[in-house]
Amino acid sequence: MIEPMRRQFDAILGDGPDGDLDFAKPGATGQWSWCDALFMAPPAWIRLWAATRDPRYLDFAVRRWWKTSDYLYARDEHLYFRDSTYFGKREANGARVFWSRGNGWVMGGLVRMLEFLPKDHPARPRFEQQFREMAARLLTLQQADGLWRPSLLDPQSYPLKETSGTGFYCYAFAWGVNHGLLAREIYAPAAAKAWAALVACVEPDGRLTHVQPVGADPKRFDGRSTDAFGVGAFLLAGSEIHGLVGRGARP
Repeated sequence: MIEPMRRQFDAILGDGPDGDLDFAKPGATGQWSWCDALFMAPPAWIRLWAATRDPRYLDFAVRRWWKTSDYLYARDEHLYFRDSTYFGKREANGARVFWSRGNGWVMGGLVRMLEFLPKDHPARPRFEQQFREMAARLLTLQQADGLWRPSLLDPQSYPLKETSGTGFYCYAFAWGVNHGLLAREIYAPAAAKAWAALVACVEPDGRLTHVQPVGADPKRFDGRSTDAFGVGAFLLAGSEIHGLVGRGARP
């Protein structure tokens, strides 16, 4: 069943040198040139390696992750720009633009890479370090109600609740605790608080609200907005909160 997928991935391997990640240039969207791609692409490559043990797929996933990271990761903030067009942009308060769901995609991607990356792989310490760095930074940006706002560094300009980014952070925090990468006494309460806030955004008919629509940066939106990716993040969070509760946390 995976043979057609392998043919597609092998064709990508044969495409030649990596391209330019400058998002304004033609062909950039064929690269992992925006932060969301780190959830979409490398987890598929590493899973194909796990299924086939063909080292080319693992090597490609790891190499391309760090190429994108070296380009989009702001080391002083421990956050990702959405793409290169945001390098010089500023929020109303003068802060740089770091989108909540964009960084949520990265945290989810880190989890999915770490789930399969061998314990003795030379790149594993670097993945774990980035995961911990981002988690520590995001912990400081969680709002009093347990959620994160669409703009991580200018929540006042976007006061509306937002559940898709929050879902990914809740998922990553709980996963990190469950797998011994994040301190339980610090991150379990934050994950539990986020989960309680997410559940409060579920209407009686099951509709998850406050999901920012498809986009690329912080926006104002209808509070009843929902979408499949927000629900997916919510379900991922729930899958790890379930394990967290089994280990003594109390959302």
